[in-house]
Amino acid sequence: MAVTTDILATWRAPRAAVRRHLARGVSEPFAFSLLVVFLLIAFVAQWPAASREAFVAQEASVLPRLLPRALAVLATIPLWYGLAAVGRLVAGAMGGQGSWYGARIALFWALATVSPLLLLQGLVAGLIGPGPALWATSAVVGLGFLWLWLTMLHETETAHV
Repeated sequence: MAVTTDILATWRAPRAAVRRHLARGVSEPFAFSLLVVFLLIAFVAQWPAASREAFVAQEASVLPRLLPRALAVLATIPLWYGLAAVGRLVAGAMGGQGSWYGARIALFWALATVSPLLLLQGLVAGLIGPGPALWATSAVVGLGFLWLWLTMLHETETAHV
């Protein structure tokens, strides 16, 4: 299944989507590739806001504003692994029977699935700028991510997975 088709299918049925990914078997390169997809799209989503800031500051190039953002996106890799571990620990304390790998897949696939909304958020930040529209878009992205992650984490923690 193509990634774009899989993303759309995940919005309709996140439990089935995470089961499909877990059925592939344990593959750390696959899990990391999901995180990399999210990180690349998160970085691209930063471009419109960086361009807006460079234009407002009357700078000749946007590149000096993009390098720190790229490094910041890369610096979040340990954060995402840590968040997956915390999710697994909390789920385990609540009786979950999943695996560490399942927790990573649930988080990383939720991030990859919400990444098209990040692109929309980046466009709003770049074209409209700070304000109610950006706040509302950010809220939709955040709530969508939480819903996907918690739904898929619950699915990976149930005994039948």
